[in-house]
Amino acid sequence: MALGEAEGAILAHSVRAPSGALKKGRALSAADIAALAAAGLETVVAARLEDGDAPEDEAAAEIAAAARGPGVSASAPFAGRANLYAERAGVALVEAARVEAVNRIDESVTVATVAPYAAVEARRMLATIKIIPFAAPRRAVAAAARAAAEGGPLARVAPFAPKTIGLAMSRLPGTRESVLDNTRRTVRERAARVGARVLEDRRVAHDEAALAEAIAALVADGADIVLASGASAVVDRRDVVPAAIERAGGRIEHFGMPVDPGNLLLLGALETPRGRVPAIGLPGCARSPKLNGFDWVLERLAADLEVRREDVIRMGAGGLLKEIPARPQPRDRARPRAAGPAAARMPRIAALLLAAGQSRRMGPVNKLLADVGGEPMARRAARALLASKAMRPLVVTGHEAARVRAALDGLDVGFVHNPDYADGLSASLRRGLAALGDDCDGALVCLADMPGVRAADIDRTIAAFDPLEGRAIVAPTCRGKRGNPVLWGARFFAQMAAVSGDVGARHLIGENAEWVCEVEVGDGVLADIDTAGALAAWRGAATGTAGPP
Repeated sequence: MALGEAEGAILAHSVRAPSGALKKGRALSAADIAALAAAGLETVVAARLEDGDAPEDEAAAEIAAAARGPGVSASAPFAGRANLYAERAGVALVEAARVEAVNRIDESVTVATVAPYAAVEARRMLATIKIIPFAAPRRAVAAAARAAAEGGPLARVAPFAPKTIGLAMSRLPGTRESVLDNTRRTVRERAARVGARVLEDRRVAHDEAALAEAIAALVADGADIVLASGASAVVDRRDVVPAAIERAGGRIEHFGMPVDPGNLLLLGALETPRGRVPAIGLPGCARSPKLNGFDWVLERLAADLEVRREDVIRMGAGGLLKEIPARPQPRDRARPRAAGPAAARMPRIAALLLAAGQSRRMGPVNKLLADVGGEPMARRAARALLASKAMRPLVVTGHEAARVRAALDGLDVGFVHNPDYADGLSASLRRGLAALGDDCDGALVCLADMPGVRAADIDRTIAAFDPLEGRAIVAPTCRGKRGNPVLWGARFFAQMAAVSGDVGARHLIGENAEWVCEVEVGDGVLADIDTAGALAAWRGAATGTAGPP
């Protein structure tokens, strides 16, 4: 369309202007049109929404809210995508048929989830809702939201509950103790991953009566789940392990499972005064740390999900686990180092709150302790971070450090002191970065003299962060003007730490323009309070406004 008609339209392809790149999806402002005209452009490829269209972010957020169940959080939408994350470790409960039903409604709406019953860690991504074009028909969005909510939310997490596991192992005359020690070790490792503890194991002869006695003793000791590991593989329902379970008062519900490794798992149960206690005959592969069918059964049991014969039978589709190098093994499930966010989890974004300045332009008053809305300015800034999806804030103190700490008393924040605060902002930035752990994907550099920044602004900034899609620096904007806090990917920490003088790292934005993403948020990201006049003006403008949620 002609530039003269493009104001308010959504840019379909990124274009370069003298002031910098304008990214795909940007709503073109009058200033953008002027910049494009100055670059010599007369037309631009852009889209306008029609009546009945829901903007992509609005549509994604509506469907995500409907799909989100207990134990699940939703990210702020960005670029037509809203992600759902596990709030705690557990088992993902997703109905494949309903996911398919949502995806059949309209090609503009897509939902992708983890596999049903997948074990998830806290902050692990469960689902992503993506609107394909810049908008979706409102009728389709409403239908998708209904389908995602009917019969209960589409995605929820059954959390791991504290469980006590009893382990009974039988041995033959030639059985080495090291084999039993290895079995105990791998069982304890598996138990730790699902938040369970293992009682002292019982080792007995490979004999029906002895093993039955050990199983009964474990139940008496309070075991919520009993595991029986035989000295030799179970061959049928009349073998030692199933016979011992029955002799201890239990029953065999199913022998064998369509999962490899794990075929020889035995599913049983004992009825006790405390209720049903699952009794599992372990397949030989349970001695190995590699993923096998026993992991799937244990994860469900640890999340208080019953496992019956029909559940085991349904595990066949996707049950071929052997020799699939792309599938993560249990011992490989540690959190990756933060060179960039793992695609399958919520990015871990550190929050540096710089509160070390000398407040020289404010006069005798330390501006960070000035009252804004009934609380010190620094406290208000910290509360906004605590209400956001950022990690626990790390406050960098310097000038009047004790008073600043006192102003934040009672808030769940960490502190690092910058004795070189007189050297300016870069010294505080360097101290803060050095104090971060290696488990964060990026860091928000926040200024404690910006009381208008809201938790919602921070969350929208975090939602835009995705280095895999080229968004490794996220700058909040208002009416096209860049503000703070800026979110920096971990790849830039070394460059930021090399900055000197009383400046931040803002010049690195221009040097790394290909990684920059701008996010339009509220005007609080533009207002830093440096003078008494600025403070008075902010107080006047903010009268009657709410603080951070």
